[in-house]
Amino acid sequence: MMVVDPINQFLSMLTLVFAIASIVAGIFTAYFGSGKSRAVGGGLIIIGFLVFVIFLYGAGILENFMGTPTGLLDFSHTIVSGIVAILGALVGAVIALGIFLLAIMKA
Repeated sequence: MMVVDPINQFLSMLTLVFAIASIVAGIFTAYFGSGKSRAVGGGLIIIGFLVFVIFLYGAGILENFMGTPTGLLDFSHTIVSGIVAILGALVGAVIALGIFLLAIMKA
């Protein structure tokens, strides 16, 4: 069994979630905003894509183009466990929310 470094797992999930949230927020801001808000949305999209490239580099997916990640950016052993942890947390939250809503509706 492989031991996962907590700092690498934290950084890998931080970059992945930040990239996704920044891209989604940028899309909404650029689409629904007006004037300067659209420019801010475009900036968020660009920042999100740059952070996503950093995540892909750390995951080893861009190894042919950018070389092998080392040190804190070596996410290669943490990706699967981090995503499984996030999925487990989401499933648990959905189950708890479902039970809560069922209890409220029956009361």
